[in-house]
Amino acid sequence: MAPFTSTKPDEDQVLVEERSSARVLTLNRPRQLNALSFEMVSRLLELFIAYEEDSNVKLVIVKGKGRAFCAGGDVAAVVQDCNKGDWRLGANYFRKEFLLNYIMATYCKPQVSILNGIVMGGGAGASIHGRFRVATENSVFAMPETGLGLFPDVGASYFLSRLQGFFGEYVGLTGTRLDGAEMLACGLATHFVPSVRLSLLEEALHKLDSSDPAIVSATIDKYSQRPYLKEQSAYHRLDLIDRCFSRRTVEDILSALEREALNKNDDWISATIKSLKEASPTSLKISLRSIRQGRLQGVGQCLVREYRMVCHILQGNVSQDFFEGCRAILLDKDKNPKWKPSKLELVSEDMVDSYFSMLDDEDWEDLKFPARSNLPVSAIAKL
Repeated sequence: MAPFTSTKPDEDQVLVEERSSARVLTLNRPRQLNALSFEMVSRLLELFIAYEEDSNVKLVIVKGKGRAFCAGGDVAAVVQDCNKGDWRLGANYFRKEFLLNYIMATYCKPQVSILNGIVMGGGAGASIHGRFRVATENSVFAMPETGLGLFPDVGASYFLSRLQGFFGEYVGLTGTRLDGAEMLACGLATHFVPSVRLSLLEEALHKLDSSDPAIVSATIDKYSQRPYLKEQSAYHRLDLIDRCFSRRTVEDILSALEREALNKNDDWISATIKSLKEASPTSLKISLRSIRQGRLQGVGQCLVREYRMVCHILQGNVSQDFFEGCRAILLDKDKNPKWKPSKLELVSEDMVDSYFSMLDDEDWEDLKFPARSNLPVSAIAKL
């Protein structure tokens, strides 16, 4: 086996292995569940750009060390940067992360992400935009941002809005967790491979000397299987989810769920209502609008809009919920955030509108992407 290479201090967080014409990138912050630091995002962006221009590289494999692929962006570090008095420090992190997401979404070579563990938030952005996403029985996917006072970002308004029916609204608003079988069923994963077969799959991928997606897919198919979708899976409730989460407003969604709860004693409905009531009201409203707009936008447009939204959140002029959510969930860990505004009805349409506007700051500018020849490669775009 070729040795891992590490020539700079910040490279230790991303281990690089050269295997024939494949490059294996391992996210290497296992104690932090491979949460994406600024250094990791910068290194991944550097590597992806370099590999695209290197004719010797045919395939990029991304995986995580330990029990997570990636549990998200290192938002605790972003909050600490913002607390130093300049929200632009945090904005710079998201600018680089969203650029990485865009490069992955329009990449000209196959990216295979091995999602053997936790895949949340920024971890989804670093994988779902790629062409191949391999789930296992250990996979746990979630976009938990509304419980942090944020919103599903990293291009999530693009890929969630393209799930069947209104399943993306359900996943994005509630922060619900999906297992590997559910990821495959809804299209977030392209393949399901039992974890005991991953080493065999990786060896087979290392031996490929091709960037042909059909050849890569056929190789993964040899190790794939159709997993059992558990009886209590939310994916069996698509009709109910569509009935409720197709509603125009978050208030309407909650009312629809509460009406359903009157007709039947259903733990899933109760848990869904509880998730929505515990989330930031502001986050719920901007998240719903973001996903709805994402249905009509390309991945680049979604990321540009999401960058505007996240900059407004970092400025904190309308709500401080992101800082309060990070305090309660990630820093103090009392799990008791005090949202302001505290109720959905106190979040006005004008307040929501403000998150989607350009910032009134002479030093701020919209996110801009380099010209790309590829259309989005994610298979989810074809659903």
